[in-house]
Amino acid sequence: MICAADEDDPFPVDDCLFAETFSKESVYDLMGEQLRIRQVFGANLGVAAPVWEAALHLCHYLEDQSVPLRGRRVIELGSGTGVVGILAARLGAEVTLTDLPLALPQLQANVLANMPTSGWPSSPPTVLPLSWGEDHMKFPSDWDLVLCADIIYLPETYPLLVETLGHLCKNGAVVYLSSKMRKEHGTPGFYEKYLPRRFNVELVHHDDKQNNNIYRASVRADQ
Repeated sequence: MICAADEDDPFPVDDCLFAETFSKESVYDLMGEQLRIRQVFGANLGVAAPVWEAALHLCHYLEDQSVPLRGRRVIELGSGTGVVGILAARLGAEVTLTDLPLALPQLQANVLANMPTSGWPSSPPTVLPLSWGEDHMKFPSDWDLVLCADIIYLPETYPLLVETLGHLCKNGAVVYLSSKMRKEHGTPGFYEKYLPRRFNVELVHHDDKQNNNIYRASVRADQ
C-alpha cells in the first residue's frame, strides 16, 4: 500500500497508521447553526470517528429546554467529532473539548472548520487531551456545564469517569449525559450504581425509538 498526504488535508495518512482510512463530511443544522463535521474512519480512531445519535439528542435537548450557553464555561468529555462542544461555542459558551490524544487531530480540524465568519462569539474552543482518572487534576473545577454524549460503554472506565466528574463538578457544575442504553455494555448500571455514589442523578429525557436517555447530575451535598 502507498500512503500519500495532501498538504491541505488536516488528516494526513502518510504515516500509514492503518490500512484503510476514509472520511465523510456531514452538515448538521442545530439550534440555528450549521455545522460541517468531518468524520474520519479507520482502525485507529474507532468510536471517536462518527457522530453518534446520542450527541444529536443532546443538542436537541439543550435547544428544547433552552439551556443557557452564552457566557458559560463548558467542558465536554469524550468529544469525538466535537459536534456538541462546537455547537455550544458557536452559541457563545467558553468551551474546552477533551478526548484521548488519538482523537484530537480530527477534533481540532472540526473546530477550525466551524469558526464563524465573524469569529467565535466568546473565545475559540480549546482542545485538550484528557484520560479519565489519570490527568483530570490538571483541569480546574470552575465549570458551569459538563457535557457528555455516548461515552458510557466500557465498564472498566466507569469508576474513572465518576472520579473525573467529581473533580470537575465539585464547585457546582451541572452534568448532562446523553447515552444509548446498551445493556450489553452495562450502561444502565452506570446510572443506577456508579454515578449515584457521588451525584444526584435525574433522568430528564427518554427517546424510546432510539433507546437513548439524557440525565442531569450534580454533586451530592454529602460529598
